[in-house]
Amino acid sequence: MNIETANRLLQYRKQNKLSQEELAEKIGVSRQAVSKWERAEASPDTDNLIMLSKVYGVTLDELLNAPEEKEEPEAKEEVKTEDADTAENTPEDNNNNKSSVSFRGGIHVNDSDGSCVDISFKDGIHVDSSDGSHVHIGKGQVTVDDPADNYHKHQSFTFKDFMLIFPYPVIISIFFLIWGMSGLFGGWATSWLSFLTIPLYYTLIDSISKRNATHFAFPVLALLIFMVLGMYFGLWHPAWIVFLFIPVYYGIVAAINKALGKDDKPVNVEYKDV
Repeated sequence: MNIETANRLLQYRKQNKLSQEELAEKIGVSRQAVSKWERAEASPDTDNLIMLSKVYGVTLDELLNAPEEKEEPEAKEEVKTEDADTAENTPEDNNNNKSSVSFRGGIHVNDSDGSCVDISFKDGIHVDSSDGSHVHIGKGQVTVDDPADNYHKHQSFTFKDFMLIFPYPVIISIFFLIWGMSGLFGGWATSWLSFLTIPLYYTLIDSISKRNATHFAFPVLALLIFMVLGMYFGLWHPAWIVFLFIPVYYGIVAAINKALGKDDKPVNVEYKDV
């Protein structure tokens, strides 16, 4: 659907003093579907177009196509201007479109001026302003539209981007201080073990995003397990066996990667005489 048709659907809804949720109930669709039609992100099917035309009291042609502009006498234009002024001077008409709040499937707030905030557990966050600007966050992407400034920005983000923004080292540093000062579980003598989780955190993100377990710092995990078993349970002697699992781990991962066609190929380096 083009943006002109989407704006026309928005105008007809406002002229009929209906919120998106009220319109959705009338034609039997979701609130999100109406929002997507008015943002030109989706198009209503034939049955929904027919229902919309009945609700708005217009023909399908008027609903989908812009009316032709006709020249009219100056007297009529003056009358129209007076009518517009009269409409502006009757705020009680605008009050008929009351604000509403709904908690169905999330949090949905509709203002009387056409602005709305839609926080959906399924579709993300959508903010539509009365001036036509939109902000949408969901499904790994952020979209910002501001028709007044002719501004449009669309940016996708991944699981890795989101996790890297999280200040994990700062959280661990605070945790280290609290653990040390509390004196619990050895206090300062053992709280430094928390810093070993930092390389585990980032290599785990890298291995998940690249779907390759060889990027995970398994030796650091083995060291952490060895230190915990030794410091807290005194099992230094049998705990060293955990280091034997390091080559086993990488051997298994390499075999799996090879079976999936993900084995790393050696880089050919050519040496030339200078």
